[in-house]
Amino acid sequence: MSITGQQSVQAGYEALEAYAKRVKPETLDKVASELLAVKDLFANEPRLRRALTDPGRTAAERSGLAEQVLSGKVSAGTLKVLTALIGQRWSTPGELLTAVESIGVDAILRVGAAQDVLAEVEDELFRFARLVDGDNDLSRALSDGSAPASARTELVRTLLSGKANAVSVRLAEVAAAGFGGRRGFDTAATKLLELVSAKREQRLAYITVAAPLPQDQEARLTRKLSEIYGHTISAKITVDPQVVGGIRVQIGHDLYDGTVARRLTEARKALAARH
Repeated sequence: MSITGQQSVQAGYEALEAYAKRVKPETLDKVASELLAVKDLFANEPRLRRALTDPGRTAAERSGLAEQVLSGKVSAGTLKVLTALIGQRWSTPGELLTAVESIGVDAILRVGAAQDVLAEVEDELFRFARLVDGDNDLSRALSDGSAPASARTELVRTLLSGKANAVSVRLAEVAAAGFGGRRGFDTAATKLLELVSAKREQRLAYITVAAPLPQDQEARLTRKLSEIYGHTISAKITVDPQVVGGIRVQIGHDLYDGTVARRLTEARKALAARH
């Protein structure tokens, strides 16, 4: 997103934050659903999207058009957030689409924060993403761009409804729909996990080991990483016997790979280079 778009989307976040302080989580949950539905509407109506981001129109004209199109179809709170957003300037119509979706997701996260369930949501979404990653058929089904997004989200609901927190289910649906235009469920879920962690004022550490870590060792590792990064670290651990031994840690773009598998690979490459 351009610098102009980043500045504009901030107005939407601020409008949502101000509204969220005055309403119950159930009301905010409705706003989240409506924002994501409006994102789908904009995605299917390129002419409308262009009109709402037309630099030849004034902010009042663009906001007025949004009210004309959406009044009576969404709640007053949703319309207030959208008009604040649409009144801003955008470099491309696609930026508005991304912004509406991002603010819809932020509304879901605010519901989770108000209900004090974000730690549970982070864990459930991580475990579901790992389950999908380990099942080729399921991964293909949830990442199939040729299938309607509604079919992919319905599959998520079938798998998770009644088995996971409602906020977790909503975020998994967003991932299946291709959050931010991302192709692949895993990629979208990873970004959403980062947003959940950020809302908790933490950073994610993806840790891969050959066997489960004892609780005291996991706690020491998490504390040490928190000291190094200056943030509370939320450790997400994957057990993969193929790493043989050692540990692999990824935090953002930082990667430390001290696994035996990595060392064996390097040794094989070194031997091959000698022949």
